[in-house]
Amino acid sequence: MSEPAIQIKQASVVLGGHYPALTDVTVDLPGGKVVGFIGPSGAGKTTLIRSIVGRQRLHGGSITIFGLPAGSPKLRQQLSYMTQEVSAYADLTVTENLRYFATMFGIPRKDAKRTIEQILQTVDLSPHAKQLVGKLSGGQKQRVSLAIALIGYPKLMVLDEPTVGLDPVLREQLWKLFRRLAAGGTTLVISSHVMDEAERCDDLLLIRDGKLLAHGSPRTLCEQTGTKSVEQSFLKLVGEKL
Repeated sequence: MSEPAIQIKQASVVLGGHYPALTDVTVDLPGGKVVGFIGPSGAGKTTLIRSIVGRQRLHGGSITIFGLPAGSPKLRQQLSYMTQEVSAYADLTVTENLRYFATMFGIPRKDAKRTIEQILQTVDLSPHAKQLVGKLSGGQKQRVSLAIALIGYPKLMVLDEPTVGLDPVLREQLWKLFRRLAAGGTTLVISSHVMDEAERCDDLLLIRDGKLLAHGSPRTLCEQTGTKSVEQSFLKLVGEKL
C-alpha cells in the first residue's frame, strides 16, 4: 500500500482564543484521488484546508504532505490552493494573469506560452484569453482561478468550494476535469457543502462542528450506515452524535 499523500494527526485549531474550529482530527488521505471534504457551512472545512496549505497555525497535532510539514517551503512547487474568492487581477486579461503567475511560479518565459495555451484549453477559456477578468461572468472567473491553480501542474491541488454558484453544465465540466487530473496522478482535495458532489469523490471526510464524523469511500460510508446516499449517511451520523 502506498504512502498517504496527506497525514493529519490530532489536528486542532482554536479561533479567537475560544472557538474550537477543529478538534482532534486524525486521518490519512490517499494520493492520486479526488478527496472530498463534505459538511455544512461553518463545519470546519475551510479551516482544515487552510491548515493543510500552511495558512492556518495548528494549536495541536500535526499535518504532513508528501512527508513534509504543512507550510514547508519545499512544498510550494508541489501544491496549489484555490480559495473561495477569485484569485485573479480584474484589471488584467486572462492571459496576462496566467503569464504573471507563471513568472511567479518560476516557469521560464520560453515555456510559459505553451503552458498557458494548454491550461486555457484545459479549462475551456481559450476564446476569452484576451478579455479582462473583471468583464467575465462569475463562472468564467472561477475557471480563471482554477487555471491559475493548474500552473505548474502541482501534485496536490486544494480547492475550496470550487463549484459554488456555478450552473449545472459548468459544474459537470469541472468535475470531468477533476477526474482527468486524478487519473493523471494529481491528488485533489475539494471542499463542498453540496451533498450530491460527494458521490463524485473517491474518498470522503464528513465534517461537522470541527470534528471528523466519518472517512471512507461513498460506497463504504453508505454500507456502514445502511443508507443509499452520502447525504443520508451524513444525516444518520449527525443523529447518532446528538
